[in-house]
Amino acid sequence: MDTEKAQKIVESLGVVEVLYNGAPVWIENLDGEDAEVRYLETGDHLLVPVAELVEGGSIGGEGTLEL
Repeated sequence: MDTEKAQKIVESLGVVEVLYNGAPVWIENLDGEDAEVRYLETGDHLLVPVAELVEGGSIGGEGTLEL
């Protein structure tokens, strides 16, 4: 994923599935080419390269970001 796409996801009102190494994560913060993410299953935080994040799709109704 590129940093522009990651920023759009962070700013969106909807919920967009994002994966890191196949696991669902929530983007907490962006810092240049890096993203602080939280694993949805464990709550653990990790700093990862934005380029290694994968968009999985949009979830939910109103406010969902169409990317």
